[in-house]
Parts: sequence; C-alpha cells; structure tokens
Amino acid sequence: MLIARRAALKLALTAVPAAYVSTVFVSSAHAVDALPDARFVGWAEAVNDFEVASGNLALSRSGNEIVRGYATRMIAEHIEAASYLVKSRAEAGVSYAPDPAAPPNTHAILRRLSGLQGPEFDTSYANAQLGIQTDAVAQYGAYSQNGNSGPLKKYAQMMYPKSQEFLEYAKRMAGGR
Repeated sequence: MLIARRAALKLALTAVPAAYVSTVFVSSAHAVDALPDARFVGWAEAVNDFEVASGNLALSRSGNEIVRGYATRMIAEHIEAASYLVKSRAEAGVSYAPDPAAPPNTHAILRRLSGLQGPEFDTSYANAQLGIQTDAVAQYGAYSQNGNSGPLKKYAQMMYPKSQEFLEYAKRMAGGR
C-alpha cells in the first residue's frame, strides 16, 4: 500500500511540469503535419529567436550550471541554425510568414521567463525547453519527411537530429535541477 501511494505521489509531482508544457505547446504525441513552406520558415525563425533570447535570459537569471551550460549551447547552436535558415530560405525563394497565433507561443513564454529569477526561473526555463524541443522534434521530423521545398527540407533534416539531442538534454536538465 505504501509503495502504491509513493507511486501515485511521484506521478502527481511529475504531472505538474507536463501539464504546464501541454498548455503552452501543441502536444506532439500525435502525428504532426508539415507546415506550408512560408509558415515553416516563420516557425523555425521563431524557434531560433526564442532559443537565443531565452538562453540570454538564462545566463543573466540563473546560477545553475546545468541551466547555464544548456543555455550557452542553445545560443551558439541557434545562431548558427538561423544563419543556415536564411540561406535555405533564400535558396528556396520562400518568404517569411510568421503565425503569431500558432505554437510555439514564444513571446508569452519569454515574457513569463523575464519576470523570474533563480530556482523559479530554472524550473520554468526547463519546462519551456521540454515543450519547445518536443515541438521542434515533431515539426522538423514532419517537414524533413513531407516538406515541399528541397532547401528547407535539408534544413529540417539537419535540425531534426539536433532537436532530438536537445530534447534529451532538456529532459536531463528538467530532472537534474
């Protein structure tokens, strides 16, 4: 009986971050359709911008070395990814078409993160990373398989395994606080 109670408590405690993430991001547990080319570019640019901005916030608001290390890597990786996206977009001849109503809702997350500090920031940052990377794995996977534009498809194929790796790091970060 005590073991069952512990298991139930453990499940309840792990459900809180998952509940937060599911309200912020589209659930990627189901199959995701590849976005149209221009919306994919807008989505990918939003992800890159978010990772750089949230990484900079993490460097200024967190003292946790795991969070700071992850943030440093995200800044470097996504500055490089943004540069590659610009080249791919130009090669594909696709314009930028942001969809502010569609996930990831990065502006709202950044506003929330900018009001936090220390351990509270670390928790929210880790949860945001779980959500954004889950969404990234789903969309990069979908676009790399079913996208219309060759250059953008190459970009998605480059980012898909990286996003899988970033998701694994985000899971460790969330569990390692």
